[in-house]
Amino acid sequence: MFRHRWLDDADTRRAIPPALVQKLAARVADSERRHTGEIRIYVEAGLPMSYLWRDATPRERAISMFGKLGVWDTEQNNGVLIYLLLAEHAIEIVADRGISRHVAPAHWQQIVQRMAASFRAGRHEEGLVDAIDAVTAELVRHFPATAGSANPNELPDEPILG
Repeated sequence: MFRHRWLDDADTRRAIPPALVQKLAARVADSERRHTGEIRIYVEAGLPMSYLWRDATPRERAISMFGKLGVWDTEQNNGVLIYLLLAEHAIEIVADRGISRHVAPAHWQQIVQRMAASFRAGRHEEGLVDAIDAVTAELVRHFPATAGSANPNELPDEPILG
């Protein structure tokens, strides 16, 4: 519990500074022009007290944020959330049912493991960019954008620092 209360928004901004937020938003926007899916990134320093009192896991929080951010509510049910919890050095990828039909949980876990390795080496930007690229590859493979068809941007591209 102490780790979650010790870290705050300033720690989140140090880990993901404004310049990186803008780079990631541009990367997500570029990605989403190539497929019909939606990618969201959510980074928070620690779990809210309500989660700590009930001993909730980072995965539970990620699933909750998946719903709160509307990632589940895309036209083709192909939204993906990349969730980072700094206090526990936890990374979660939550994929909606449309893309989950095509991509095994083990594949998402491989992406998480590569991100974790980059983060341990202090390369946060590289880890996040690689994760966006890996998620993009799956969305392009299974939900490619087609010329002449509508491809609205259903969700904001900018990462959220909670």
